[in-house]
Amino acid sequence: MAYKMYRGTTLGETLQETLDYLIQFGDLNPNLAEDVLDQFDRSVNRLLRHNDKPQLTFKGDKLDVYRFCDKVWILILKDVVFYERDGREKHEILHVGKMKIVACETRIGM
Repeated sequence: MAYKMYRGTTLGETLQETLDYLIQFGDLNPNLAEDVLDQFDRSVNRLLRHNDKPQLTFKGDKLDVYRFCDKVWILILKDVVFYERDGREKHEILHVGKMKIVACETRIGM
């Protein structure tokens, strides 16, 4: 099972809009569109699972809320700073007041 949470990203929403457009004009079967979205879910999950080199780091001043339900963690952090590493130096690139993290359990080898 691949999580469908990445359909809410810009890339996922754009894919969905494109598929809906093709279905609307009769150029694509709805069942095939669902297969395309399922493949998108599997591909994004596989890519993220195997990309183990962090590009960004972040630090939050306060963990405001945390929940664990149905093997899904939800964390809400306040005053979060994102950093980018350039060789040995760390540069602040973004500061946000609040950040929500959703982390889902997965099995290796899916």
